Amino acid sequence: MNKQLPKSKKFILWFNELTNKDVALVGGKNASLGEMYQKLTPNGILIPNGFALTAYAYRYFLIQKQLDIKIQEILKGLDTSNVRNLARKGYAVRQAIMEEELPDELKDAIRVAYRQLSKEYNSYGVDTAVRSSATSEDLPTASFAGQQETYLNIRGEYALIESCKKCIASLFTNRAISYREDKGFDHFSVALSVGVQKMVRSDKASAGVMFTIDTESGFENVILINSAWGLGENVVKGRITPDEFIVFKPMLGTKFNPVISKELGSKKYRMIYSLEGSQTTKNTVVSKTDREKFSLENGEIVQLGKWADLIEKHYKMPMDIEWAKDGRLNKLFIVQARPETVHTQKKQNVYEEYKLTKKGKLVLEGTAIGFKIGLGRVQVIRDVTGIEKFQKGNVLVTEMTDPDWEPIMKKAAAIITNSGGKTCHAAIVSRELGIPCIVGSKNGTSILAKYKDVTVSCAEGEVGKVYDGKVPFKILKTNLAKIPKTKTKIMLNLGNPSLAFEYSFLPNDGVGLARQEFIISNYIKIHPNALIYPRKVKDPEAKSKIAELTVGYEDGKDFYIEKLAQGISRLAAAFYPKEVIVRLSDFKTSEYRNMIGGEYFEPQESNPMIGFRGASRYNHPRFKEAFKLECEALKKVRDEFGLYNVKVMVPFCRTIGEGKDVLKLMAQNGLQRSHKKLKILVMCEIPSNVVLADEFSKIFDGFSIGTNDLTQLALGLDRDSELVSHLYDERDPTIKRMLKDLIKTAHRYQRSVGICGEAPSNYPEFAKFLVRNKIDSMSLEPDSIIKTRMKIARMK
Repeated sequence: MNKQLPKSKKFILWFNELTNKDVALVGGKNASLGEMYQKLTPNGILIPNGFALTAYAYRYFLIQKQLDIKIQEILKGLDTSNVRNLARKGYAVRQAIMEEELPDELKDAIRVAYRQLSKEYNSYGVDTAVRSSATSEDLPTASFAGQQETYLNIRGEYALIESCKKCIASLFTNRAISYREDKGFDHFSVALSVGVQKMVRSDKASAGVMFTIDTESGFENVILINSAWGLGENVVKGRITPDEFIVFKPMLGTKFNPVISKELGSKKYRMIYSLEGSQTTKNTVVSKTDREKFSLENGEIVQLGKWADLIEKHYKMPMDIEWAKDGRLNKLFIVQARPETVHTQKKQNVYEEYKLTKKGKLVLEGTAIGFKIGLGRVQVIRDVTGIEKFQKGNVLVTEMTDPDWEPIMKKAAAIITNSGGKTCHAAIVSRELGIPCIVGSKNGTSILAKYKDVTVSCAEGEVGKVYDGKVPFKILKTNLAKIPKTKTKIMLNLGNPSLAFEYSFLPNDGVGLARQEFIISNYIKIHPNALIYPRKVKDPEAKSKIAELTVGYEDGKDFYIEKLAQGISRLAAAFYPKEVIVRLSDFKTSEYRNMIGGEYFEPQESNPMIGFRGASRYNHPRFKEAFKLECEALKKVRDEFGLYNVKVMVPFCRTIGEGKDVLKLMAQNGLQRSHKKLKILVMCEIPSNVVLADEFSKIFDGFSIGTNDLTQLALGLDRDSELVSHLYDERDPTIKRMLKDLIKTAHRYQRSVGICGEAPSNYPEFAKFLVRNKIDSMSLEPDSIIKTRMKIARMK
């Protein structure tokens, strides 16, 4: 073709000729590659070169071979709700395309471009990735994720030309036809461009996907990176459970480490190049050694985070990005970038919450996608050949999904897969469809085959739960724009780090009580002394569990510090720069005994409620070394991750002497009060805290009232005893007088006073009493924060 032709009439356009304005010419994917190649490579982002077979070339092929007329005829009577009808017509269109040869002038243009690309990379036949790029895909309102095919490790002119033709035919895969129908795109208003890009040798390293937004909540201050060994297709298709990293954007480019979370994935398979017959790639089993280590170094995670941030800033919207590491060059590359399509379309200022109203029998767990709940009849479909049997409204259970499953996914009440992570196909599509989904359940297909109806809950945190039967639930919707501000700070009580990003959207003034106990019991699970003194643990089953949980860490201590620090960091990052008050561990002996290895280190007490707990543990020989790990984790959160919005609170501190001892021990372990603006507060939950409020004010920076223990101890009753439970009331005049005196004394010493409990939420008159006495903050459970804020705003 004449090189002087306008871009709109060329068969081939190179990446350096393309920008985002060329979607109509080369589709969203290729236009985006051109945009980045031209404008972001000067910023140090590495993008492999390539070229696009244009939409004009596609239409030229169809017209020259009269395929447009044939396809229109075939698609008459199309019914995408009928899987068999869709499959028959899709197959007929693809066959019609594959039976035709590309015009000679098109073949010649591809050959010339391929030779030029090979020469650039000093190769006689460079290895390429051949990807579709439809003129309607990768737009902010429609993802078209995986709707057409991708071919990897394509070498030689003949193989490239055939792959280009297969890509063209893939514009009419069953899932692509169905998707266009659902989105209202006319089949002939959409054209296909083919991208041909130099392959990155990630078969000898790692690859994956990253989002510049939290994929579940839409929280914008983090970058989510998924990574696995080998070519990235296994991550994209959800064939494996990848490593997962969270990068905190505000710390990128600072002296602090922005990688606030690392989760080791199983990474069972590695996709590599294949020389076997017509296969260009194949999966191999990853060695135990490689499965048990992260597929990216910390510096590489940071580098990807910086690039993702630059790409997002350039496009001015959240992005979905594919990356790959070249094992030969030891360099990272960006190979695709498209707009994130789920959260960009969400209604702003509307907070939606799903809640189970009854308890159910738990039968399966996995990774939750989204925050919704769905229920229906179980239908296990093991492979794509059985999709036409799927019934609308059922719960789809399978090994994994790929784009061929899309026609039935939209009919499901919920989706459960054995494999996959947060960026796999099932996760991406279920988010866009608004369907609850659990991925990585490991053995859902075998377990759920025994059940008739199930409820799929993604509303309880990072762990998705499947319950036997149809468990009732409710949906709460709140217009956040109508929530007023209050002079009294309204803060959150929170323990589960996986819910932090979602709850950050609630109207709040930070976290008044961040409970470490949830992180320790659910993320660590092992008694800290069992990690410090592993030889004291004799039970073989406990030893085995400890070994399994601590895989990938230097030792037990490192595991404890890292897990605790990552959990706290996630809570702190979600609300940054607002204050997050982290309470030191306050397990009772009975609770510590229930942890793995706990029986070897905990005494049996007749009344653990007022026994060996809180501040009394920290300096005690039984627990001192464990407390040092806790201090190390908090120090890491502040000094390594830069999350100085974290403050610390000491629980159940009985005496002034005990308080001084704890502060001294904390200072010895890097948590010096006032150093780097560290505030250390004390829980007010013992009568002595009120009686000696002036003395406690001299050594601590503030108080947080724990009404449960304070009421119990001030009134001398056991709140668990039915015989005296009727006397338990936070509104008792004794308690109110104590709180009034505490606030007055603390304010005289310029110390803050907050309350972390449900009394202000349950009793409006109690909230009014606290406001009238000028309490500084109230920290509440997430489900009561909105109604309480509304009540307080109305108080005069």
